[in-house]
Amino acid sequence: MKIGITYRLFFIILCATGLTILCLFLIMWWSLDREFNQYIRMIDQSRLTQVISDLSGKYDEKGNWDFLKQAPPYWGASGDISSSPEQKVGPQPSFKPGTNKMHDAGPMPVPPVVNKSQVSQPNAGTPPRPFDGKRPNGPLIILDADKKPVFGYRPPDLNFDFLPINVRNKTVGYIGLASPLHFLHPMQVQFLSRQKLALILGASGMVLVAIIISFPLARRLVKPIKEIAAATHSIASGRYATRISSSSSSELGQLARDFNAMALTLEKNEKERRQWVADISHELRTPVAVLQGEIEALLDGIHKITPETIRSLHAETLRLKYLVEDLYQLSLSDLGALTYQKEYLDPIDVLRDSVESYRTEFDRKHIALTLAVSGDIKTTAFADRERLSQLFLNVLENSLRYTDAGGELRVGAQVDNDFLIIEFQDSAPGVSARDRERLFERFYRVEESRNRESGGAGLGLTICKNIVDAHEGMISAHESPLGGLLIRIALPVSRG
Repeated sequence: MKIGITYRLFFIILCATGLTILCLFLIMWWSLDREFNQYIRMIDQSRLTQVISDLSGKYDEKGNWDFLKQAPPYWGASGDISSSPEQKVGPQPSFKPGTNKMHDAGPMPVPPVVNKSQVSQPNAGTPPRPFDGKRPNGPLIILDADKKPVFGYRPPDLNFDFLPINVRNKTVGYIGLASPLHFLHPMQVQFLSRQKLALILGASGMVLVAIIISFPLARRLVKPIKEIAAATHSIASGRYATRISSSSSSELGQLARDFNAMALTLEKNEKERRQWVADISHELRTPVAVLQGEIEALLDGIHKITPETIRSLHAETLRLKYLVEDLYQLSLSDLGALTYQKEYLDPIDVLRDSVESYRTEFDRKHIALTLAVSGDIKTTAFADRERLSQLFLNVLENSLRYTDAGGELRVGAQVDNDFLIIEFQDSAPGVSARDRERLFERFYRVEESRNRESGGAGLGLTICKNIVDAHEGMISAHESPLGGLLIRIALPVSRG
């Protein structure tokens, strides 16, 4: 079964949160045990000091440890050593004013301390039996001066910290206190259990809250991803007008904006492709239709075969040839298959040769052609001679077609930093600013000055731009001081 990204993200968030809660729970559990035991040990150590003082006094009074056998002590909550709790004792101890110590007003029974394992037993609250020499009677053990047990039992698995019992600067015995972990009071065990239960309930509640929060959070995080996925599927189906609305500044918001930019580019390319196909069909239909009409007229005897009709057919054939050649060159350029055989050459020499080869055509149309290049300019460019010649000839052809008879074309060149700037300035008619921005688009014509009788298919300047781009240069269209169009070409060169 395939698990959706929402549930995957939900499980990831839940696992991360659960792992964090588990780590926190284990740390708090360990800290609770440790800090509680240290707290009990600190209290027991302070009480043990008072017990040592009481035992010293009684030993000094009795002279031996036999009194422990007659009245075994118990580790009481108040910290004193009392006799067996089965004995009925006198009044409770009172306190001396201004002190925290009890004066000897008689022993008092104290709650016994039991092992934690006794808490769950029915007789857990009963006091331990008197010492029989084989089992522990609370956490205390007393040794004589020779470190022989006189009270309590020392199990091998329990550790005792022994302190000396001194009477008149003489050590008469030792007293040891086992770890409070093994001899907790039932109330202490109950308190610790309640705290751990609260910790377990708190951790469980946090996990439940994480479950409640994680799923809506996962759905919210996945929502923009699903929108992008749906939009991508729509784009793949050809619906390029699909857009994603996103105002977020996060990475997903940036992804949505990039997707919209991609969709806009695809939509634009699709429109250009359709326009490209329509323009090609339109451009090819005209010469083919003319050829078909002329040939059918000749076949039907409407027109006679004369030099004029042959020239007309030849002109349409040439127009069709130039169009197909332009389309072929443009398609090669788009595919990156247009071959370039670059070498180090002087582009000004190529420019001079191109201008001279077209001078006769300009003279026939009575258009003055001027080349203004200083003779001392020597430049070197890494370029393809044939492609540069094609570039310059296309620009010259464009000016020849669209400049009015009796006009002028000035060609100039100068070096600016590391670029050779070549400008073609012709006279009227001019081109508006809106049209100048689109001159390098495929099949674009300026309606006021271009037609099929005098103009081409609108691919010449597009091919020029591709050639300039291949030479890492720049080409742009501007208003000419002569009233027509200025084509500026910038090619990277070096002096020499």
